[in-house]
Amino acid sequence: MTRPEQPHYPYPAGIEGYGRGGFRFAGMSHRGSLLCLPDGIWGWDVTRAADVTEGALERVFSQADRIDIFFLGTGERSELLADAVRARFRVLNIALDVTRTAYAANTYNILLAEGRKVGAGLIAVD
Repeated sequence: MTRPEQPHYPYPAGIEGYGRGGFRFAGMSHRGSLLCLPDGIWGWDVTRAADVTEGALERVFSQADRIDIFFLGTGERSELLADAVRARFRVLNIALDVTRTAYAANTYNILLAEGRKVGAGLIAVD
């Protein structure tokens, strides 16, 4: 069965706001989690840190040559990732910072504004 394509905004953009189960960016809003990547912002089917698998991050890994650092916002609190996921980032030479969604979104915004090669996976918070 073919999986439907996730919503996509075709440009990188800063996160203007978050909470209530979603995010605001580029003058729009999105309910649910996001992947913020060099090719734009994508809806992401992840609702908790345990859902962050290599498969859930495949879109990130496919752009490894365009990302130096990746921020993973795991919700209201920072949580650990599986060793296999962390190892994949190391193999691809992408620095990984796992923290609360609020911190991940804010730091992503700063580095994006500086023109850095940055990405983020942001789990929505209420």
